[in-house]
Amino acid sequence: MDSFSAADSTLYRLLLLNPWLFAAILNTALLGIVALLPKKLLTPAGLVHAWILGVLIWGCLGWRGYLIVAFYFIVGSGVTRIGLAQKEAAGIAEKRSGARGPENVWGSALTASICGLGVLISQTFAGVVTQDWIIPALLLGYVASFSTKLSDTCASEVGKAYGQRTFLITTLQPVPRGTEGAVSLEGTLAGIVASLAIALVGWGVGLIDGLGIGWCVVAALIATNLESVIGATLQHRINWLTNEIVNIINTLIGAGVAIALILGWNYLRNLT
Repeated sequence: MDSFSAADSTLYRLLLLNPWLFAAILNTALLGIVALLPKKLLTPAGLVHAWILGVLIWGCLGWRGYLIVAFYFIVGSGVTRIGLAQKEAAGIAEKRSGARGPENVWGSALTASICGLGVLISQTFAGVVTQDWIIPALLLGYVASFSTKLSDTCASEVGKAYGQRTFLITTLQPVPRGTEGAVSLEGTLAGIVASLAIALVGWGVGLIDGLGIGWCVVAALIATNLESVIGATLQHRINWLTNEIVNIINTLIGAGVAIALILGWNYLRNLT
């Protein structure tokens, strides 16, 4: 019994002191369960890339950052299936019935990964990088990127399923559901609620403060509407501007706006 206890204690210390090893084991277990689900949430390649993303986020930000990813994945996957039969019949459903591939993983989380790596690098060189605003700004950008992406997902999927009146954002002319650049009241409200939900999770685990909740919601609203403008004006004209590239641009805008807002706020506050 003593030898088993010693082995257990050694394993516990190893996992505790090595977050990357713990992340690898955790993600292998969780994604193994996901792979066995009857409803496929990820393609085989998507599982591999989701594993890489999960290890990266846990290694950089620990369980708090990982919880944000998990929340986005669970809610985003669920929202994608709202009114799925109806959307498939209309030809406006996500491909593969919403199962996410590598392009979806990184389209959603590349910006967040950059923010997470920025936090890790800043912590590693804490003795060299002395600006105390960098890590809080990057953490806000991290949460804001997922607030933006979930807002976009919910706005799009709820709008396609339940939007009563859908308008092209650039002209406000009525267009069919699922049109690139289309917006609806139902979708917009769903997007605001979704961005607030992730911001509240980020606040609850201590990644952002109460003011950051507002910055995330505002940034997500701005970024989501700008993405609709891109969809209405450029996406059909530029071949390489795929939905996944637009998603990266969308989350970059969301993170960038949130960081700009907090830096501007801090600057104004320091003037008074």
